[in-house]
Amino acid sequence: MSDPVQYLTDEQGERTAVLLPIAAYQKLLEDLDDLAVVAERREEPTIPHDQFVTELKRDGIV
Repeated sequence: MSDPVQYLTDEQGERTAVLLPIAAYQKLLEDLDDLAVVAERREEPTIPHDQFVTELKRDGIV
């Protein structure tokens, strides 16, 4: 299978741009959005995993 990414080059053969499938581009945008949310929430307080699962069960979510 060939690599779906293609590169545009200048007269010297140096890569100047990249061409990728829409699906790959959309995935990159989603990943970037996820990283932005993580960065925004970095300072929020956390709780232990066991407590989180207990609360989910208490609330009928799992």
